[in-house]
Amino acid sequence: MAEVKVSLDAELVVEVMVLAGVGNPQDAVELVVRDYIARGHRTEARAAERDDARREAGDRPQEPQG
Repeated sequence: MAEVKVSLDAELVVEVMVLAGVGNPQDAVELVVRDYIARGHRTEARAAERDDARREAGDRPQEPQG
């Protein structure tokens, strides 16, 4: 896998290390990035499920309640 080097503010990296509970700065940042990507995939899956449910329901608008 190709690698990319990125410069980050030291305080930001220390905060990530503390929150991730990791002693290595590179590992801590990698964990955060992987978590961000995983959350994005979960969000996409939930949105697709909602779209599928609407299609199956026939896209009928709800009647006003009141």
